[in-house]
Amino acid sequence: MIRALWTSATGMEAQQINMDVIAHNLANVNSAGFKKSRADFQDILYQTVKVAGADGSSGVEQPTSVQVGLGSRVASIQKVFTTGDFQQTGNDLDIAIEGEGFFQITMPNGEAAYTRAGAFKKDGTGRLVTSDGYPLSPEIIIPENATQVSIGNYGSVEVLLDGENAPTQVGTISLTRFSNPAGLNAIGHNLYTETPTTGVPVTGNPGEDGFGSLAQGFLEGSNVSIMEEMVNMIAGQRAYEINSKAIKTADEMLQMTNNLV
Repeated sequence: MIRALWTSATGMEAQQINMDVIAHNLANVNSAGFKKSRADFQDILYQTVKVAGADGSSGVEQPTSVQVGLGSRVASIQKVFTTGDFQQTGNDLDIAIEGEGFFQITMPNGEAAYTRAGAFKKDGTGRLVTSDGYPLSPEIIIPENATQVSIGNYGSVEVLLDGENAPTQVGTISLTRFSNPAGLNAIGHNLYTETPTTGVPVTGNPGEDGFGSLAQGFLEGSNVSIMEEMVNMIAGQRAYEINSKAIKTADEMLQMTNNLV
């Protein structure tokens, strides 16, 4: 009965983490480019009472083992990089990626970070930056006298300067992809960093070699499904309740045993 108490406690702890993950997903349902997380579970240690193949009574071989599991734990919390719904904004500096790839961002310490959130702005020097002021890499600088910005499906950035009739190209937006994007490390602000499990980052032009194309005036929304998360929440709540019921039952059995002494 003591073993059942601890085993059920591991189930409650696992479901608490599961609820934390679901709550985080729901909290970011309106975050542009956000990718939902999923908690994966696995069983943990087993206590072996009898080994399969051991000699039983009368020299008969034991056909199966007797093992008692000791609960569950969270094996991983994985990011799911399915594409979110596109939202038309009409803003010239909003960019969505139709397909694979990430925008590369330069952090203040000089390291590279990656994002699917294409809500870019201009800073004081005309650079395209994220909402936190981190510049896009390679840098795209919009001249101060630009009256119109046009971003092509294949990454070309053209501006129409004041007093001119022909557009001028000021740069090209490139994308980066990974063989295992689920291995990216989330650092907040809709940014991810490379880890040893992501594979070597591959950079290329939008619309070429398997990279997605760009859509100006659109944002990729969160890939969180409220209905799916609500179902997962109910299932997690019921699992938590049944584990707490198992603790209560084991406690009652232990109390009955104590009363026999």
